[in-house]
Amino acid sequence: MGRGADNVRLAMNQSIPSKRVFTRGLLAFGLGFGLNWAHGEPASVPSVPGDGGQSPERGVAEWLARMHDAARLRSYVGTFVLTVNNGGMSSARIWHASEGDVQVERVELLTGAPRSVFRRNEQVVTFLPESRVVRTERRESLGIFTNLIKSSASSIPDYYLARRLGTDRVAGFEAEVVQLVPRDNLRWGYRIWSEKKSGLVVKLQTLDTDGGVLEQSAFSELVLDAPVRTDSLIRMMSATEGWRVERAEVVKTTAEAEGWQLKSVPAGFKPVSCYRRPIMGAPTPEGTMQWIFSDGLAAVSLFVEQFDGRRHGQETLFATGATHTLTHRIHDWWLTAVGEVPPRTLRAFAQGLERRK
Repeated sequence: MGRGADNVRLAMNQSIPSKRVFTRGLLAFGLGFGLNWAHGEPASVPSVPGDGGQSPERGVAEWLARMHDAARLRSYVGTFVLTVNNGGMSSARIWHASEGDVQVERVELLTGAPRSVFRRNEQVVTFLPESRVVRTERRESLGIFTNLIKSSASSIPDYYLARRLGTDRVAGFEAEVVQLVPRDNLRWGYRIWSEKKSGLVVKLQTLDTDGGVLEQSAFSELVLDAPVRTDSLIRMMSATEGWRVERAEVVKTTAEAEGWQLKSVPAGFKPVSCYRRPIMGAPTPEGTMQWIFSDGLAAVSLFVEQFDGRRHGQETLFATGATHTLTHRIHDWWLTAVGEVPPRTLRAFAQGLERRK
C-alpha cells in the first residue's frame, strides 16, 4: 500500500471517533433500520417497555434537531460501547464541554491501539502514543449537516418517517425511543434512545433491511452536566511537546475544479463539501479528492486518486458493521466510496461519477 492509499485510510479512520462514539456523529453519518413497509408506513413496530402506543409528538426533523442541540449544549462524561454483528466490540471514554460557540471534546479509545482524539470546533488533534505521533487537521464542523436538518427546505421528512415507540432506561436514565424508518432502499434507518429531559442520545441501533442488528452503541455509564472545563481540554490537546507533529493540510475545493461530476445523484443526497488531501511527502501537489454528500443524516464520501497498479488491487465491496466500502476503477482513476448506507447506494454513486470532458 502506498502513500495515496494511506492518505485515504487516514481520512476514513480519523472520522471514526466522531462517527461512532460521539453522539453528533449520528446526525452526520447514519445508522440503520429496515422494516417491511408499504406506502411509506411500517407494517409493524417492535414493542418497547413504556408508552409505545402513543403517537409521535415530533416530526423527524424536530427529533433530530433536539438530539443535535443536546449533544452540543450539554456537558457530559461517559463510557460509550460499540458492538457490531461480527462480534467485534470497541469502547471509548468521552468528555464533552461547551462554552458559547466553542465545542470541545476528548475521546479516549479503551480498546485496540491506544489513541486520544480531541476536537475543538473544526480543529481535530489525534495522539498516537505507540509511535509518539500527533496528527492535526482542520475539518468542517457538523454545522452544515445541522443546516440540512433545521432548514425549512429540508427534505429529510421525504426520505425518513419518525415513530415514537415508548420509553426505556439506559445507563440509569429515562429515555424516549424513536424509530426512523427509511422511505426507500437507498439508506438505513434508526432506532434511537434519547434521554428524556435533554434529548441526548444514549443508545442507538443500526439494523439491516431484514431487522437484524448491524451495530449497537450505547453509554454504559453517563454523567450529565459534568464539571468538564473547555480550557482544561484545550490545554491537553495543545500539549504536543516531545511528540512528532504531522499536519494534514486539506484544501477546500470543488469537484468541478478537480475535473469531476456526477451524472445523477442518488435521491435525497446533496453535496456538502469537497477537499483535496495532498499526499504527505509527495513532490507534487496531486493528492486525493474527498467529495462528501449527505441527506442530512447519512453521509457518503467519494475518495478519488490516480490509479496505480502497484497499490490498487481488484474492485471490491466490503462491510464493517453498517459501513460499506466500495473500490472501483474509472479509467486512469481509482475511487473509494465509503458510507453507512446500503451497497446499492454506493454503486449508484460509483456509476454516476465521471471525468469532465
